[in-house]
Amino acid sequence: MPICFEVPPEILNQTQMARMLAEQVMRSISRYYDEHEHERPWEYINVIWPFIQQIEAANLKRSLRRNGAEEEEPKEKKRSTTHVRMIHMIEALSWGDAGIYLCTPSSALGGAAIQAVGTPEQKERFLTRFTRGKPKWGAMAMTEPQAGSDTSAIQTTARLDPQTNEWVLNGTKIFCTNGRLAGCESDGLIVVWATLDKSLGRAGMRPFVVEAGTPGMHIIHQEKKMGIRASDTATIRFENCRIPYDNILGSPELVRPDEHEEKGFKGAMKTFDASRPYVAASAVGIARAAFEFTRDTLAAQGITIPECAPLHKLSAVQRDLLQMEMDLKAAWLLTVRSAALLDAGESNTLEASMAKVKAGKVVTSITQKCVELLGPLGYSQELLVEKWMRDAKINDIYEGTGQINTLIVARRILGYTRSELK
Repeated sequence: MPICFEVPPEILNQTQMARMLAEQVMRSISRYYDEHEHERPWEYINVIWPFIQQIEAANLKRSLRRNGAEEEEPKEKKRSTTHVRMIHMIEALSWGDAGIYLCTPSSALGGAAIQAVGTPEQKERFLTRFTRGKPKWGAMAMTEPQAGSDTSAIQTTARLDPQTNEWVLNGTKIFCTNGRLAGCESDGLIVVWATLDKSLGRAGMRPFVVEAGTPGMHIIHQEKKMGIRASDTATIRFENCRIPYDNILGSPELVRPDEHEEKGFKGAMKTFDASRPYVAASAVGIARAAFEFTRDTLAAQGITIPECAPLHKLSAVQRDLLQMEMDLKAAWLLTVRSAALLDAGESNTLEASMAKVKAGKVVTSITQKCVELLGPLGYSQELLVEKWMRDAKINDIYEGTGQINTLIVARRILGYTRSELK
């Protein structure tokens, strides 16, 4: 059977809408929100929110159906396109402005964690809020001052108070995307990863849903960043923060690591399997913005790439443009594959990490090369190219650094365990 690379009409229509929003709204306010960090881009938020509500509702319905929460299954199962739809939209919005895109009100990483390990009841209870009312945000809090890539070093604790049947959280989380918005705005929520037993390492980890305004949760700092400056990135402290017993995602039962069971850690990895294609898509959007602008600017000066010309007849600049375009397309194809596997219900751990590594490298190399090719103008704030270079680097860092994801790829391909290949 031949493979069709045509984008389905429903995804194409959604992507065209996102590109229109990116061009007409996001680009026009991009520089302002880069210079006014932590202000909320309501011009964008108010336009995108009705559309996000529809996506959240469709995702929730599909997830509940998979869990058997609906009485009747459809007679003909239509293959899901949820994740492929999302990466097309994210790529287009990130072409407009990656920092503003990250301000999109949605369940975000918190929702991904709930979808990965939550019960049907928890999905409906926590995620329905994102299908109605005013804009609201979800977030996930995992990184700590002493625990970045090494999640086994997490120190935030969760203790069950048997008298009140509540979980009591204590600890500090850093670099929490949308942390202030999710923690302070009405109906927001944050999924916090904490340990029930430090001696168990990753096996002792569990995710907990902390709803906005919960006493004991304090937003103590907002990061000032090199790039994606419109994005809300917060430090959150939990001081005897009490949440209901039912706000733990998954089972609180713990087992020893030597039983080869790390339910909490596996839940975190499922979340990343879903989110890494999204990060890769955002990286591709930034890279495409820089590449297209540079290509068109140079073309206006008479520098184009002749069709079918051999490499040895091209100038150094022409070869650079050709290499950038090849890298960009390779990163995008890996990203599409990782998302398509998710939609097919198949494991995509290897492919998600491959897409994340490739896109992270590509976006940093392309944006830096674009600044180089445009010279002093590329380095000045007269153009957005220098901003795209600053926005690019985070894509090689968050959701697992490039080095960590390269390790994951190597382990999967070579068949090594975490302890065998570090």
